[in-house]
Amino acid sequence: MPRTRSAIAPDWWDYTTLDADLLADAARLTPDDMRQLSRPGFRVVFYDTLEEFYLSEALEYITAWTAATADGPVGICGPIGPTEQLPLVARLVNELGLSLQDAHFWGMDEWVVEGREVAVSHPLSFEKADRELCFNRIRPELRMPDANLHFPKADTTAYRQSWDAGVRCAVMQGGQGDVKHWAFNDPPRREGRYADAPPTPAEYCALPTRLVDLHPLTIAQNARTSGGGNVSLVPTQALTVGPVETWKAEKVSIWHAGMHDNPFGQRLTTLMIATRVPDTAVPMSLLSDHPNVQFNFYRGGIGTCDVEMH
Repeated sequence: MPRTRSAIAPDWWDYTTLDADLLADAARLTPDDMRQLSRPGFRVVFYDTLEEFYLSEALEYITAWTAATADGPVGICGPIGPTEQLPLVARLVNELGLSLQDAHFWGMDEWVVEGREVAVSHPLSFEKADRELCFNRIRPELRMPDANLHFPKADTTAYRQSWDAGVRCAVMQGGQGDVKHWAFNDPPRREGRYADAPPTPAEYCALPTRLVDLHPLTIAQNARTSGGGNVSLVPTQALTVGPVETWKAEKVSIWHAGMHDNPFGQRLTTLMIATRVPDTAVPMSLLSDHPNVQFNFYRGGIGTCDVEMH
């Protein structure tokens, strides 16, 4: 039976092309139901306050970097959304006097304009945000060497090689967008060989760090969350860390504050990962095959899927 066309962007795959029963099952989940969906390899954690939520996210950096030694360098791959944890990371490093000489950091993604990654001076630059919100706030004597900071570039060679250079990635952090991506692993266009069915999970998981076209929903979301709603400000292409690199991380930790994806989206991916229903129309669901995934929720941001007119 042919899959339905997207209700959002008919030339793309996305979660609206899934079976209606699966969508209905997700919408019915209560927070208690979601908590019960933990299983071996997939842990669901709730936080009652935003302070605890963002402090716990920041502590993932500290735990990873504390384990780094000259003979065993350790890094973390970090997101831009959310960003509230980044100043906390810098504050903790400074207060603890933690030397980052042997620590590493991978940026998850970066915008692309006219075939090149945007300059650090670009107002939406992810590297700019990482440096200004975190790394530039760390005392100079504690900062990691610049060579230990890995940001994706249009020529992805150096970035991809950094994942195979003997540095252990303890954790890859991320958020979840409206289109149910991690980083910018968006659903693909509905064209060519994928006109009638999206790529298989195996095909998608073979993708490395790469240049991607962004789903219209992703562009609209980033305008909302980062550009005051100005869609024309948001690039339509980006570089993103791929599934290949994601599976090299010992743990994938996704942080749901309720400010990026909505109540329904938070429920849908939780259900699909917990019940092992991978589908490339919902890229986040592919993490059902990763051996160590944790979903972190701010209890006040889970909301409900009740119909309520505004």
